[in-house]
Amino acid sequence: MSEIKQGRVRGKVALVTGGASGIGFATAQRFIAEGASVVITDSDEEKGEAALLQLGTNARFLTQDVTQETRWDEVVQYTIDEFGSFDILLNSAGIFLFGTIEDTSLELWKKTIAINLDGTFLGSRAAVRSMTGPGSIINMSSTSGLRGFADSAAYDASKGGVRLLTKSIALYCARENNGVRCNSVHPGGIDTPMVQTWFSKHADPTGERKSWLLGCPIGRLGLPNEVAAVILFLASDESSFVTGTEYVVDGGTTAG
Repeated sequence: MSEIKQGRVRGKVALVTGGASGIGFATAQRFIAEGASVVITDSDEEKGEAALLQLGTNARFLTQDVTQETRWDEVVQYTIDEFGSFDILLNSAGIFLFGTIEDTSLELWKKTIAINLDGTFLGSRAAVRSMTGPGSIINMSSTSGLRGFADSAAYDASKGGVRLLTKSIALYCARENNGVRCNSVHPGGIDTPMVQTWFSKHADPTGERKSWLLGCPIGRLGLPNEVAAVILFLASDESSFVTGTEYVVDGGTTAG
């Protein structure tokens, strides 16, 4: 097996939302290890500051509510002012809330759509308007963006929306020949704080975890850095002919 090339995003500047934990944080670590400068944002200031200490001198942290339009303008401008360019956007901020079609309140629906879909729209729009050279937008969807689940109506809808929004952005950017690519990533059961919260709130956390593992051909939860490896490829010039598609990272769960 050939050695992985180092410095795959050397000299690039990345903005990662939801960067204080989980897949966002793992990706920020990988970007920095591969030569990028990174601005992470998160709604949790305490976690963000703690993450920044681990990321080192090539990272910055800002608090951000991704549903706020004007905050996106400020975060993007800060990124450009601080590091001189804006080349990569990972829209990783998201929430997961229980709810069937019957018991999902309108408030829960709106909150889920606002963070998962509106936030991705606002970030992608800001990136398309601000990236001046070849750029890459990576939108975090889910296997829930490919198939439905009875207990997650709002989440499924939001992640399905991210998938098709990504394709629309990719086609627009290709038509405009602006050098920006856009792809979505669809993790399955990944061992993140959000998934652990899902287990903990379930009536039978141990049973729920076992059911996830039984549904995964590989037989385990994935790791955030395994998803980060796919995101790194999409952020790098190695994927220069890849746009408008979805990358599934789920241990084979959706293969059957």
